[in-house]
Amino acid sequence: MTKRALVLGCGGTLGFAWTTAALAAVEAELGWDAREADVLVGTSAGAEMAAFLGSGIGVGEVMAALLGEPADERVAHHLAQHPGMLPPWPAPALPGLGLTVAALRGRADLLAGLAGVLPRGRGDAGWLRDLGTALANADGWVDHPRTWLVGADIRTGERVAFGNSHRTQLGTAIAASWAIPGWFPPVAIGGRRYVDGGTVSPTSADLVLPAGVEEVVLIPPMSTSGGARGRGFARIERLARHAMTRRVDAEVKQLRAAGIRVLRIEPGQAELDVMGPNFMDLRRRPDVLRACRTLTPARVRAAIEQGATS
Repeated sequence: MTKRALVLGCGGTLGFAWTTAALAAVEAELGWDAREADVLVGTSAGAEMAAFLGSGIGVGEVMAALLGEPADERVAHHLAQHPGMLPPWPAPALPGLGLTVAALRGRADLLAGLAGVLPRGRGDAGWLRDLGTALANADGWVDHPRTWLVGADIRTGERVAFGNSHRTQLGTAIAASWAIPGWFPPVAIGGRRYVDGGTVSPTSADLVLPAGVEEVVLIPPMSTSGGARGRGFARIERLARHAMTRRVDAEVKQLRAAGIRVLRIEPGQAELDVMGPNFMDLRRRPDVLRACRTLTPARVRAAIEQGATS
């Protein structure tokens, strides 16, 4: 049996919805249950999904909850909560300047450097910590032994995969992986402070290189090969998407150079037009789900065909 990793990228509220649709299509096309991945890697919104899967909750339960259908109470309760479409007014402090220094020294890219000059966020990550409490086993983590949730050290830009060599409580790890600079405050773990892993990499797919897998199913809501057009505020999102796509491109190149097959499934122009420029816009989630459930199966089939020839 193929040893397979599932890598789920950052993407906010709408990226989570798109990821759910993409995973449902992946499971249908491959005849595979995502909970059976040998390694689960999640960043930010992807960390939420990885936590669900790692705790034994399937994609079908998550989709049902998103559609307002009967579902696992833990999923339904979590998805009924939302931090808002815009961040609260930030605090007058700049906790992330270490990221800017790391970018200037070539240890992180420009996007991470820009994130470093954002003020300290005042958002409340309580709903993420509550999710961790609801899903965690007696050891404070999930039952899947290789569930990794990625955060970034705010001082150095170093990415850390919680659940791998770094241990903490599940809710704390999800909050750290979701700590968007300027929106949520950094999360303290073991004497270090962490922000959203997507600040440095939207997927951190390269972290699975030493994991001994043969295939990676890569689902990055924040990258689009070949680019995508945008108007108005969407142009800003597209600039960030371009930088994130380059990072994903580099990680895919590393994986393939190591002989690992990559199935890369990402949103295209049609899905992005429905999502709009703000991936935290909860009002758009029903439309995003409808569009993505229609469009993602073809994208998954194309990724499988491309993966077979790459």
